[in-house]
Parts: sequence; structure tokens; C-alpha cells
Amino acid sequence: MVFSSFTFLFYFLPAFLLVYFLAPASWKNAVLFAASLIFYYNGVKEHPCYMILILLSVAVNDVAARGIARCGKKRGRRMWLAGGMSWNIGSLFVFKYLDFLSGNLNLLSDKLDMGVHVPMARLALPLGISFYTFQISSYLFDVYRKRIPAERSFLTLGTYLCMFPQLIAGPIVTYSQIRERLRSRAHSFGNVEEGMRTFTVGLAFKVLLANRVGNLWTQVNTIGFESISCPLAWMGIAAYSFQIYFDFYGYSLMAKGLGRMMGFAFPDNFHHPYLSRSMTEFWRRWHMTLGGWFREYVYIPLGGNRSHPYRNLFLVWMLTGLWHGASWNFVLWGFVLFVLILLEKCGIKKFFDRLPALGHLYMLFAIPLTWLVFAVPDLKQLAVYLGRLAPLTRPADGTVFQGDFLKYGSDYFLPLAASLLCCSGLPEKWYEARKYTFPATLALVVLFWACVYCMYLGLDDPFLYYQF
Repeated sequence: MVFSSFTFLFYFLPAFLLVYFLAPASWKNAVLFAASLIFYYNGVKEHPCYMILILLSVAVNDVAARGIARCGKKRGRRMWLAGGMSWNIGSLFVFKYLDFLSGNLNLLSDKLDMGVHVPMARLALPLGISFYTFQISSYLFDVYRKRIPAERSFLTLGTYLCMFPQLIAGPIVTYSQIRERLRSRAHSFGNVEEGMRTFTVGLAFKVLLANRVGNLWTQVNTIGFESISCPLAWMGIAAYSFQIYFDFYGYSLMAKGLGRMMGFAFPDNFHHPYLSRSMTEFWRRWHMTLGGWFREYVYIPLGGNRSHPYRNLFLVWMLTGLWHGASWNFVLWGFVLFVLILLEKCGIKKFFDRLPALGHLYMLFAIPLTWLVFAVPDLKQLAVYLGRLAPLTRPADGTVFQGDFLKYGSDYFLPLAASLLCCSGLPEKWYEARKYTFPATLALVVLFWACVYCMYLGLDDPFLYYQF
């Protein structure tokens, strides 16, 4: 079940909100927890054992956190932390990285003629495991650091981890950010209205922009990278850059809107990242909750800027790449970002800060090129695509259809232009300045029903970040 579907919009969400608001305050967490489990089951019903997996994550970390809180000695606290994190990282490794490791060991064995074959587990990736593992790990770390007390209610902890608005694809919300509101939160018509407005903006970004420009990237893949012209190659990675932004930004806004309806204040996850003048600035604006998680729970504990900052930066970006997927293109993507940010730390960023126009020009090429590494898992095909981006190169078989970019440019001009305009933040500024006026409200109503019409036509693609 995705947010941009008839099932969610016209069945699940109205039924949930009706029960949720009719329930007394002491029952609201129970209603939210039960609804979240139903929502999650709908996504994993082909692998129902994954319901047990997420509940075990709650139970194991609940026991580990209580153990940490009871122990007075540091050694005992560390043992409970190690036990909880062994489960968290171990389960994530088994389901997400075990086959990646096995496949590479088999490849190495074949190259060295060792005659060793490691069997492949071929386990389906549990929905949202990367996100909920990081969330529950942050809770355990914060209890260990004595930033927060251990939660005494299994129901409250389960509600935190399984909360359906941000369970599948974030934003990554730490327990300390919503601890007080898990116990007591305000419910009002104003919160519901504000949440519905935010949700509608996110829905429009997803359905009207991300899904539409994403079709262009799909068609480029269908044609084959060897058979596209240089202009179409650039148009294709521009389309993917818009797709991944509005897909994930749209989801984050919908999650934030749903949370607001229920009385929660989820953190912002994006801040107009495509207006950045450097890759460093870009990653302070993109998926901010993930960047904050790595900074708080990896970079700073390793020593941050005080001790071996370049080593720490390298480790963070390697882990960031692997967090997104068990494939060498994600490792390469993390390494490329590490190199760019390292060069900026060595002085390039100051140059771009002094000359903003050049900074924007630099990012105009850097952003889509890094997303290309992210998007193409086959490194050989990645090399082919990079070759198509150079205007003077020609494929060996000469199968490029001349004028292909004119055809696809005319087909996708409007969604590409609208995506570019929305990246500037101008439509959002206009909306924020007139949020409660009749024209802005009318615009939201029109956008909502336009989304419904597109969903009726079948344009309700799954969110890209569901696969991570």
C-alpha cells in the first residue's frame, strides 16, 4: 500500500482517522500501533514472517534498553548495547548484504580458481528495514548515552518504531524528537487541516512530477544506453534527478502531513537541495535526517573533526553508499561523493562560495552525474552511458536515432519545465505567502483531484526509496 493509491487515500486513511479521533487519549497509541501493523502487513503479506522480524526488533531493543538502564557499571551497559546492536546490524546484514558478500566471494573464488562456492540465501529485502533499523539503533544509543531514559512501555516503543507515516521510507525520526508527544499530544482541526495541506503538496510532487518525469528515464532504459543521442542522455539523467527528488521529497512531505494530523512534528528532510552551490551544501539540504543520523551516531563518535576527519569522512560516505544498496555502484557513488566533498574541504568550496554563479554551474553537472552512478547498477552500462554524455563519441554500431531528443523533449517538455520551476522553490514560496487564501486553497483542491485522476489512469508508481 502506497500513499499515492486509492486504497490508502479512500479506505485506509479515512478509516484510521475515524477510529483514531474517536478513541480516548489513552488508546490512541494502541490504535496507531495496530494501524501501523496492518499497513506494514499489506506491504509484506507475501512474506508474513517479516511481521515477526519488525516486532522482534521492538522486543530485542526494548530488553536491551532496559538492561542498559539497570546497569550501573559501564562494562555491563556496553554488553547490553552490543547485544542490541548485534541484532540490529546482524538482521540488516543478513537480509540486505549477505548475498552481496557471498556473490563477491564466489567471484573471487572463480578468478583465483579456488573451487569454493558459497551458497546464496536469496532472501527478499524486508520492507523499510534500513529505515527502522537506524531508528531503533538511535534509540538504543541515546539510552546508552543517558540522553533519554529507557521506555517502560512496549506499546509506546512499538508505536515509535512502527508508525506508518514514516516507517517505510523515513524521514528518520529519533525517539528523543517525539518522546514527549508519544505520551501526550494535541489534537485539533487546525492540525488536521495543516497536515492535509502538507500531504497534498507532497502527493502532487509524487504523482504529477516524479511519476511523469520518471517515465522518461524508464524509456531511456528501454531504448538502451547504446542507442541514445548525447542530448537525450543528458535529458535522461536530468529526468532521473527530478524523479528521485520529487519522489522522496513528496513522500517526506506526505509523512510529515500525516504526522501533523496525529499531533506529531516530524523533522524536515529536504531544503531545496538543487539550489546548492557545492556538494557539501547539497548534502546538508538532501535527506537531512539521514545525514544527521550519520553525523550524530557515526562521524562524531569516530572523532568528528577533532581526530582523523578525512578517515571519518571516508567511512561515513562508504557506509552511506552501502546503506542505500548492496551493489558496487552504491560503493562507487559513496566514494565519488567522498572525493568531491574532500576536494571542497581542501579549498574548492570557498572558491564557489565567492563566485555563486560558478558554484551553481558546477552543481548543474555534478548532481546529475552523481545520480547517474546511483541509478545504474551495472558498471559496464554506466561506462556506456558516460560515453553517451560526450557529444563527440559515437557508438560502434551506429544505432543512434537522430532527433530522438526532439521527440522526447516535446513529449516531456511540460513536466521537465514544471520540475525545474519547483526545484527553485518559487511555487512553494508563493504558496506559503498565501497559504490560507482562497486561491491557494483552490490550487490544492485542483492538485489533489488531478492526482486522483492520474492514479485512476494507473500513474501510482511505488516510491523509489521503498527499495532501499
